[in-house]
Amino acid sequence: MLFGIEWDTSSQLAFAWSILPILAKGLVVTIQATLLGFLVAALLGLVLAGLKSVRFKIISWPSRFFTEFIRDTPLLVQLFFLYYVLPDYGLVLPAFMTGALALGLQYSAYTSEVYRAGIESVSTGQREAARALDLSPWRTFTFIVLPQAIPRIIPALGNYLVSIMKDVPILSVVAVLELLNVAKIIGDRSFNYLIPLSLVGLIYLIMTLIAAWGVRALDQRLPKEGIHLH
Repeated sequence: MLFGIEWDTSSQLAFAWSILPILAKGLVVTIQATLLGFLVAALLGLVLAGLKSVRFKIISWPSRFFTEFIRDTPLLVQLFFLYYVLPDYGLVLPAFMTGALALGLQYSAYTSEVYRAGIESVSTGQREAARALDLSPWRTFTFIVLPQAIPRIIPALGNYLVSIMKDVPILSVVAVLELLNVAKIIGDRSFNYLIPLSLVGLIYLIMTLIAAWGVRALDQRLPKEGIHLH
């Protein structure tokens, strides 16, 4: 007995082992939502960073407003808006896609600032040299500025990857069967929340450590002077 709770180690271990296949299905959904959300955040963040750097205010100001609006409103509100409001206007998305899109939109506001900082860290001499070679702004950005900025922003992007992963449980409010929601359902049916929730915490810890290790390894392998594109 521990803290007044009857504890049968063998039966608890057997229960933990029996629910692992079910949790694995939730884990797959969690990983898929994380990767899709991060992909949206990375791509949209890059687009926003480019638009905000445009000299024409008619383009840069709406991009800045969008970034501030997304960053200053809760993820849960954005998720409810996408899931419950958009269908009234004819746009119906599956719960999983809605959740991944909400994660991507939320974090695109942050990744855009990461891109902006990385782009601004590239020496202006690089742009001047490209201009002297009569390169177009698009080729200058794509083949000179961005390859030099990427190695500098990998650690920050990696942090947001981990943050997205830890925010995936929010999708349970729109009935996405991610890891935590599956564990809650198991607890509801078995009246045992300790084991499934403990396993979820352990799984998240392992995933976070693996993601952090991967980002650190990638950061060490990328050349600090920039990626060479051919």
